[in-house]
Amino acid sequence: MKKIMLIFGTRPEAIKMCPLVLELKTRKNMKTRLLVTGQHREMLWQVLDAFSLVPDYNLDIMQDKQSLFDVGIRILTKIKPILEAEKPDLILVHGDTSTSFYAGLAAFYCGIPVGHVEAGLRTYNPYSPYPEEFNRQAIGSFAEFHFAPTDEAKSNLLQEKKNPDRIFVTGNTVIDALKTTVKKEYHHPLLEGDMPRILVTMHRRENIGKPMENAFRAVLKLMDRIDQLQIIYPIHKNPVVREIAQRIFKNHPRIHLIEPLDVLNFHNFMARVDLILTDSGGIQEEAPSLGKPVLVLRDTTERPEGIAAGTLKLVGTDEKNVYEESLHLLTDKDAYETMSKAVNPYGDGFACKRIADLLEKYF
Repeated sequence: MKKIMLIFGTRPEAIKMCPLVLELKTRKNMKTRLLVTGQHREMLWQVLDAFSLVPDYNLDIMQDKQSLFDVGIRILTKIKPILEAEKPDLILVHGDTSTSFYAGLAAFYCGIPVGHVEAGLRTYNPYSPYPEEFNRQAIGSFAEFHFAPTDEAKSNLLQEKKNPDRIFVTGNTVIDALKTTVKKEYHHPLLEGDMPRILVTMHRRENIGKPMENAFRAVLKLMDRIDQLQIIYPIHKNPVVREIAQRIFKNHPRIHLIEPLDVLNFHNFMARVDLILTDSGGIQEEAPSLGKPVLVLRDTTERPEGIAAGTLKLVGTDEKNVYEESLHLLTDKDAYETMSKAVNPYGDGFACKRIADLLEKYF
């Protein structure tokens, strides 16, 4: 029996990897181990609880005001004895987080093969997103298996001379998660009544400061322009993000700054708002499956398939541009319908099964 260890540490990774953990646990010829680094704490456990998963190992690395140096040092120090004791036949990491990079690097140092889920996404700008673009490319340099969500991601890997026999297009596992989290019957006080709603998420390092302030001022202008418009902002735990939001929004009665939502609530909120403004990567994949237009508060995206399909639009953080693009979608029915009905390029909800089938075949 082959042993597979799945490693993740943040809320976005957990949303995308928990369905894969559950799928692998159904395979009789594989022994599954789950290790979390705790790069996020409360937000990570919300997702684990939603999928009824308990990790075999928790490195519990999170500290207040942790830097990228802190994350790397603590992961490498704490994970080494676990990998040496468990001796997995393969580890699986996801995407572009510091957890994935350092865990993958540790496995590489221990001579353990690495499988990279959501491989091949690229902006080719190491500072956008930062440090995620570097992390993703670095993982690709030592991974033996590349589970690419789309043909375009596969093409990137082929251009980088990765082994074509170890690149597999599977779709994105986040679509698998939506199949179980979005409920037909769902109620929340912030979703009551028939009024326009925008869901906002913004937290990326490169946006903290002036870019974030500009985007928030665009939101304020929208509030003045559209009667009854409601803003729902599950605000990140980062204290700097919170200070900026609270300073600019100043307890506006129709701007709801709420604590981060667990995955079940967040997916159901996405399914019921009209528009999403975000600098998140994962939401760019999730929202199109729910028929929700997404304006991306970034100048680059590693998910160009969504741009090409028409489900996403890059608007950056310029105040005027964010305001005008949001207003256009909220007031032009044809433009809204075009984006909301575009075909989602990120999969059909069977990515986890494909990955598990491929691993069974390999072993």
